[in-house]
Amino acid sequence: MIRLADIQGVPVAVLGLGRSGLSAARALHASGAEVLAWDEAPGRRAEARAAGVPLADLHATDFSAVRMLVLAPGIPHDRPQPHPVAAKARAAGCAIVGDIELLGRAAPAAQYIGITGTNGKSTTTALIGHMLAAAGRDTRVGGNLGPPVMDFAPIDADTAVVLEMSSYQLERTDSIRFAVTVLLNVTPDHLERHGGLDGYVAAKKRIFANQTGDGVAVVGVDDPICCEIAQELRNAGQATVVPVSGQRAVPGGVHAANGKLVDDRNGPSQVVCDLGTVATLPGRHNAQNAAAAYAAGCAAGLDARTAAGAITSFPGLAHRQEIVATQAGVTFINDSKATNGEAALRALTAHRDVYWIAGGRAKADGLDATRPGWANVRRAFLIGEAAEPFRSELATDLPAEICGDLDTAVGAAFKRAREEGARAPVVLLAPACASFDQYPDFEARGDAFKNAVARLAGETDRELRPGGAA
Repeated sequence: MIRLADIQGVPVAVLGLGRSGLSAARALHASGAEVLAWDEAPGRRAEARAAGVPLADLHATDFSAVRMLVLAPGIPHDRPQPHPVAAKARAAGCAIVGDIELLGRAAPAAQYIGITGTNGKSTTTALIGHMLAAAGRDTRVGGNLGPPVMDFAPIDADTAVVLEMSSYQLERTDSIRFAVTVLLNVTPDHLERHGGLDGYVAAKKRIFANQTGDGVAVVGVDDPICCEIAQELRNAGQATVVPVSGQRAVPGGVHAANGKLVDDRNGPSQVVCDLGTVATLPGRHNAQNAAAAYAAGCAAGLDARTAAGAITSFPGLAHRQEIVATQAGVTFINDSKATNGEAALRALTAHRDVYWIAGGRAKADGLDATRPGWANVRRAFLIGEAAEPFRSELATDLPAEICGDLDTAVGAAFKRAREEGARAPVVLLAPACASFDQYPDFEARGDAFKNAVARLAGETDRELRPGGAA
């Protein structure tokens, strides 16, 4: 657990007692702060009480004496409407922060590496952490991925802290100076929360705010917004900019070409890794992720051979292009983390003969962004709230079946894949939607997919045994 100094007896409020909020409340309490913690859900309050965290109804709290409010990432402090407790705290002049800001204040001397972008953050974060750990560095990996940061083991100046940073988290992180930053891509997402695309871009750019001349900014240049940001950073001279691409050569940067990772940072360019041998990083989008991770690892002090070697041993991440099973020649892939159209497109373009499971709670752009990948899709199998509107959207281009739930969709997709005789059929969960209509998060949805595949595999094994069903 991370301990904070100079906070003994200081009143600190915590609103939202999910994983990160409860972790922050426990760390503050253990550090001697006067904690006032609250969650609207009685079950979470009970969990906090059992953990010894003091509770207080923050709706009834006088914030004039409270030093700061630690707000869970999903609770708005501004748009679309501030939570009443956040509004009350702001009116009293109380600072509003997140748990990652607490980490930065507790351990300012660590080497921080921050990763953000609309898609690919988790894979790139995990890959950088894997590189550093493979090199024997004392490493922590977290943020929007993995364990809450306040549950980290103690950190010192030799520790590399690799943090996936969502736009929500960046809004409430002020003091961390990232030695290495990574911005992968920016496409429209969370627009209601940020008041439009400009607000979303501004939140993402906060990752560069405290970088100085000795810092390195790794920026993907495969979309126009990030190209513009890269040029802004060069013009400002605030940090060394290393461009990366999964599509084209970038002088002075790292890119993928013909399935190979090419390092052109210091010239002459050289191939450092054959990405075609890395099954856990399929598709062009993962080529960019690998390029970004390699550039960031080198910026953090790794030699090129160590960074490239770690890419080939990367085990991959659950719910991101995760190969679940191959049954009767059909491969099942779980990309439940594809919660928007751009992410789903990346999954669709990484495979052919796709039997696509999509749906959930739709984002504002529906399936528009996925259109370039429809040529790879044989059929769509639709679940959740978006099933009917998605069928209408696909009507003139793709055959689509409304299945409602994942068990039905997995069974129907498998049946069609076997009947239609594709060479290498893939049943792909890439929802292009949030999960909240049927599941608490994308992890639960991905686990449900894997469980459905396991049940189907058992049924198929029985069918194929001598004496089984015809």
